[in-house]
Amino acid sequence: MFDFTSSFWGIFILVTTVLSIVAMFVLVGIFKGGKKVTSDRDEDTTGHIWDEDLKELNNPLPGWWLNLFYITLVFGVIYLILYPGLGSFKGVKKWTQVNQYEDEVKAASEKYDPLYEQFVNQDIAALADNPEAVKIGQRLYSAYCTTCHGSDAGGARGFPNLRDDDWLWGGDPNAIKTTIMNGRQGAMPAWKEMIEDEEIDQVTEYVISLGGRAHDSAMAQKGKNIFSQYCAVCHGVEGKGTPMMGAPNLTDDIWLYGGSKASIVETINGGRSGRMPPHKEFLGEARVHLLATYIYSLSKD
Repeated sequence: MFDFTSSFWGIFILVTTVLSIVAMFVLVGIFKGGKKVTSDRDEDTTGHIWDEDLKELNNPLPGWWLNLFYITLVFGVIYLILYPGLGSFKGVKKWTQVNQYEDEVKAASEKYDPLYEQFVNQDIAALADNPEAVKIGQRLYSAYCTTCHGSDAGGARGFPNLRDDDWLWGGDPNAIKTTIMNGRQGAMPAWKEMIEDEEIDQVTEYVISLGGRAHDSAMAQKGKNIFSQYCAVCHGVEGKGTPMMGAPNLTDDIWLYGGSKASIVETINGGRSGRMPPHKEFLGEARVHLLATYIYSLSKD
């Protein structure tokens, strides 16, 4: 934190640490005091006596015990010379956790990149029938995707199911790879301030009717006009969605945030915002290629 304020804290930490180590050396030396008792006459006491004859002796600590203290102190001194710990002093080895991480990533890349790169120029649709490629992609999925999409790729509220054939941005191999590489940003605007509550109820009935579910026909008919005016631009005139915009198909029974009447009203009122982070810089194209292969293979099952 001292880097963001002043050099005072770096000096303070350095001086405090050095003085503490020196004090510990002195303290251990003091505990070497006293003398070895050879007889009652040679007793070295602290002068404290209880119950007339119970004396507190001033015997030295065992040598092996004191030597362990010295060893730990010497180890600490050597460590602080080699590694950061004395304020802004970076240590003789100039070690940082960032450098260590980068070195480990570099070593791992040199070892494993050839394993991924052997598949990068092969067609994803063809690779989906290659058990080895799918298995590698599954391991990548387990490491990087399960937090949002689940270990079984079944998704959760707000996170798409990757096992079905319903895709917001398209489910062909190139679209899946593009999604993973560059990420996606989906946004459903909030309409609460734009249309009346009664109109929201009407357009909700119309959206429900698109999936062939039970609905209020009169309200749905009124809601159709509202849908055409405000919603068809993204979801299409028939409500079948627009993959280019990430607008979902409203005619099926697949809902990202829930398909109940209350959930649909909530979505129209407050809008929705979803983000798929880009993985191009983090994983590299070769890994993304295999990851897309595995995800594409799921939708084929």
